[in-house]
Amino acid sequence: MSSQYTAVFLDHTSLDLGDLDLSVLHGQFADLHLHSSSTPQQVIERLQGAHVAITNKTIIDANTFASCPDLKLVLITATGTNNVDLVSAREHGVVVCNCQGYGTPSVAQHTLMLLLSLATRVSDYQSAVQHGRWQQAKNFCLLDFPIVELEGKTLGLLGHGELGGAVAKLAEAFGMRVLLGQIPGRPARPDRVPLNELLPQVDALTLHCPLNEHTRDMLGAHELSLMKPHAFIVNTARGGLINEQALADALRNGHLGGAATDVLTVEPPVNGNPLLAGDIPRLIVTPHNAWGSREARQRIVGQLIENTQAFIAGTAKRVVS
Repeated sequence: MSSQYTAVFLDHTSLDLGDLDLSVLHGQFADLHLHSSSTPQQVIERLQGAHVAITNKTIIDANTFASCPDLKLVLITATGTNNVDLVSAREHGVVVCNCQGYGTPSVAQHTLMLLLSLATRVSDYQSAVQHGRWQQAKNFCLLDFPIVELEGKTLGLLGHGELGGAVAKLAEAFGMRVLLGQIPGRPARPDRVPLNELLPQVDALTLHCPLNEHTRDMLGAHELSLMKPHAFIVNTARGGLINEQALADALRNGHLGGAATDVLTVEPPVNGNPLLAGDIPRLIVTPHNAWGSREARQRIVGQLIENTQAFIAGTAKRVVS
């Protein structure tokens, strides 16, 4: 039955670096056309006659749905759906499915890696060695940067779904006490600590919640000022959760022990970003690659296959529209 459908993957190199097995995915369709990337001008042309569109970040808007009447299914190779006009998809009878939970081990270990890097000042020590400071030391070791043990410290979590839960388990393995924070815009719960009460208590804070009208700039200058001067922040969720200028200012002013982010408000940051300035101390920025282990990306391929087969069987899963 799947052989009746033709599919177009609009930006496959955002997922596959040549290290994934796509053979079973090819087998789901009569034809699967792979494009490394697609400009807005190319999307409609490439989707002409196609029944299935596969996209990671390429935008599929209302004009695309209106111009591609054969389209029946959109497969998003990520959890976020902001690149697809879901309202227009519904109006045109197109089912949209995403992928979920595929990157939990990868993102969880990346989160702990960033927290450990901040606690151990590994970047500073590596730089010191590269610049010859250990070689010139009078003692056998170099202890120029304070090292913090995670054991006995308090970790605040904003977002305690599958990913936040995985981070909590890893943190507890290091002997940390975990507090769950109340996310703005969500109903209050007795096991969640209001944000203004949570922030002064934690030695580290990690973010695992979605970006929406309630959580945008959730951590601004006021919220950051509530945190302990030695506290760490790690964001592997969405860039807009933290006001980037406020975070840069807090680090420059010595308020916060350090911060690490895998995400920025605009990606890639072609027009710059306050957190990319070269004078911000105790800051680690990674290029939105926390999710990108080969294992996680292969799980996405598996979910694309599951979503396709379920749609064909009339029991579509992971439906977002």
